[in-house]
Amino acid sequence: MRPLKNVQFCSSARKAKILTGGIYLIFRGLKFEPAAAIGQKRTFCKDLNMSGMLPIVFVVLFFLLSSQAHAVVLKIATLDTDGSNWMVTMRQGAKEVAKKTENRVCFKFYPGGIMGDNKAVLRKIRIGQLHGGILTSGSLSKFYPDIMVYNLPMVFKSFGEIDYVRKHMDRLIIDGLEKGGFIIFGLAEGGFAYLMSTTPVKNTDDVRKNKVWIPENDELGLATFKIMGSTPIPLPLAEVRTALQTGLINTVTASAIGAIALQWYTRVNYMTDTPLMYLCGLLAIDKKAFKKISLADQQVVRNVMSRIYRQFDRKNRKDNIKALEALRKQGIKFVIPDDKTLEEWKGLALEITGNLIDSGQISQEIVNTLQHNLKDYRSKHCKE
Repeated sequence: MRPLKNVQFCSSARKAKILTGGIYLIFRGLKFEPAAAIGQKRTFCKDLNMSGMLPIVFVVLFFLLSSQAHAVVLKIATLDTDGSNWMVTMRQGAKEVAKKTENRVCFKFYPGGIMGDNKAVLRKIRIGQLHGGILTSGSLSKFYPDIMVYNLPMVFKSFGEIDYVRKHMDRLIIDGLEKGGFIIFGLAEGGFAYLMSTTPVKNTDDVRKNKVWIPENDELGLATFKIMGSTPIPLPLAEVRTALQTGLINTVTASAIGAIALQWYTRVNYMTDTPLMYLCGLLAIDKKAFKKISLADQQVVRNVMSRIYRQFDRKNRKDNIKALEALRKQGIKFVIPDDKTLEEWKGLALEITGNLIDSGQISQEIVNTLQHNLKDYRSKHCKE
């Protein structure tokens, strides 16, 4: 057996390239470089075969190339700006996933809304241009209608109620979305949504007079304001601030933290201090794309991203409380509707929920589960 020539040590290990000009193998820190001539390459392979190494070489190649073929890059879109706390944390999580899976699973983020709003992102997921997005929960109602249960108008009275209900119902939401085609890793609280306006909104007549914005394709928002006698104006999120500035709209529904992050608070003067609905955000990944990952690596992604979303959930609660105080300090006037108006709005909220059930947009079963949990909590905390 002739000895192998041109054997060098190299810094990288366990990599392989098949090129037209020859075969380059890196195995346990050794780099084998055949000569350029065809005849010499054949002699090199013959030498390998005679030495018993050729089968080993092809086995190594098979496993190396198989590993590369099964690497998955998950392309994720978000409205969050690069450099925000959310994006910094998400990138840290992605780095942890890549390390724990030895780069078999990587994330590529498209921040700042460059892939469009929720509707555009979902369309790009459908055609395979993206694999997931950081979305509002309501945007996924097409895939799992019962996800709207947390967004039903005027359901919750306190954070205590929310925590109790979510403890018993979040798993239903997660499993339901997975059956609908999306993998999520928990819900991140968006906070209570309030009416914010350029003129005070104290009653239903004030709502009717105002030009109210709702997100595009927001069926629940449309139903809510229509039943109050208003004709809401649907717009993409990116156009809301300009629309407030030009007067196209003069009323928005937003959480305190959302109004500050999106700079809407600079264009409104009043906030109606009655929570209209509860908001959630989530990271949703297309199930077909996720299933391309090995089961072991899927579990790594679930563990890391679920932990991050628990962090987001807790942090957002604190940030929303601080944001409400910040709005006060910025001169936003808080308006409290009278008892008669509140009772009227609660009655309208029940009517909206009934209409959604009747039209099949949400199931009676999930609403019953919600009401059962609320009743159970309130019976134990009657003072709230």
